[in-house]
Amino acid sequence: MNSPSPQKNDDLARTLRSLCLLRTAEDLPDFISRATRARWSPVQLLEELSRAELADRSRRSLERRLARSHLGRFKPMADYDWDWPEYIDRPAVERVLSIDFINRAENVVLVATQGLGKTMIAKNLANTAILAGHSSIFITASDLLLDLGKQEGSRALERRLHFYAQPKCLVIDEVGYLSYDNHAADLVFQVVTRRYEHKSTVVTTNLAFRDWHTVFPNAACAAALIDRLTHHSEVIPIKGESYRNREAEEDKARRNPDPMASRPSRPSQPPQALAAPVGRGGATRRANAK
Repeated sequence: MNSPSPQKNDDLARTLRSLCLLRTAEDLPDFISRATRARWSPVQLLEELSRAELADRSRRSLERRLARSHLGRFKPMADYDWDWPEYIDRPAVERVLSIDFINRAENVVLVATQGLGKTMIAKNLANTAILAGHSSIFITASDLLLDLGKQEGSRALERRLHFYAQPKCLVIDEVGYLSYDNHAADLVFQVVTRRYEHKSTVVTTNLAFRDWHTVFPNAACAAALIDRLTHHSEVIPIKGESYRNREAEEDKARRNPDPMASRPSRPSQPPQALAAPVGRGGATRRANAK
């Protein structure tokens, strides 16, 4: 098999690019050299070309999904200190990390005060979904509302709502840290409603459900949002003291060694169960379909 001239290589590379065979076009001289040395048959050549193109497209697709996710930096679950929270249902967390809930268009709600790792778990959920081939977006509730609120006109808002309705997994972080007026509450409700029973939504919140009326404009609005989030969902509460506070104290102890210092103590009393919507008992449970 004779190697084509450089001019023919350039022409062939342009043709391959027009056919979206980007990896083969980029590696054309090497590809031809390997085919010549190994004396590939036509079938072998096509098999190798197909394998290289599929692998390259898979890589580029993963890179695009990661770039669009806005995940930023986060710690892997291997770094999570399962012994620190006073209460956490580890089997439930590991169950949702399998991301089977995405295939069923179910939701996940992580309920915990600051510093217990709910955002870390949520980001790992989104990352696992991306690695499995799903589209995913991570955004805080405040950034979501800023984005939707700055849209000028109903058409622009409709396009943006459609954008947040599309990913297979949407993570809304820090629901409950700020109060919402009627317009903001309506926007959150529209996002959740458009995804309801079609795509999975992961929510992290610092508030028990019984306290959501303190940040939403009225109890009816909070109840309607909770109903759609918790139907077909896994609700996972985490109880304990802030891990970040512990790290801060340990850093302080390293800077100012004290032989009497010890690990921060935790209350000995068992945690109180978080309030759940009426009719849904248990701290961690799966809400069944209608």
